[in-house]
Amino acid sequence: MAVRLLTVEQVASLLGTSVRFPRRLIEERRIAFVRVGRHVRIPEPVIEAYIETHTVPPVERRFRAVG
Repeated sequence: MAVRLLTVEQVASLLGTSVRFPRRLIEERRIAFVRVGRHVRIPEPVIEAYIETHTVPPVERRFRAVG
């Protein structure tokens, strides 16, 4: 099973951020990455896991009946 390796630019596009954000995640070792020579690649499942763990669920609102 081949894992798709994404460039920093592709990750930024996927997350809807600037290139600086995924580079910072890499620099701070907050996500796993692969070095291919001088290049840095991020496995697609790593980004999917990052999105899943940083997704904030909506708040359930419960309304009280007045009376």
